[in-house]
Amino acid sequence: MINFNYESDFQIDKEIFYQNWIERCCVSEGYSIGELNYIFCNDDYLLEINKKYLDHDALTDIITFDYVSGKTISGDIYISEERVRENAAVFEVAFENELLRVMVHGVLHLMGYKDKSEEDSLIMREKEEEKIKLFHVER
Repeated sequence: MINFNYESDFQIDKEIFYQNWIERCCVSEGYSIGELNYIFCNDDYLLEINKKYLDHDALTDIITFDYVSGKTISGDIYISEERVRENAAVFEVAFENELLRVMVHGVLHLMGYKDKSEEDSLIMREKEEEKIKLFHVER
């Protein structure tokens, strides 16, 4: 089950498209969905989570809490809509595209993909692009 929760004024239109896409992304990597919660919020909300749970005092676009069991994806994915919007402007991409990137980024982390090293970051970016294409092709 994929749930969308909102702690700000932001809301996704046609959630079913995003739910189906995330499910396809998981299946394409050999995973199924347990309980996956997306929590969309603003910078202040996510900053407090970053401080409280990760002891980081910095803005971020996403924080993922992992509850994966075997090949069943479960977790809480917090996304700052403000950061996504700003990053879209910085990277000169459409907001929807950046939102998709961040949404799948969290899921890829739950699948075990990392992004701390340069090599891992490159693999993560390739996977993000591959999964974003699934959204646009199958929508």
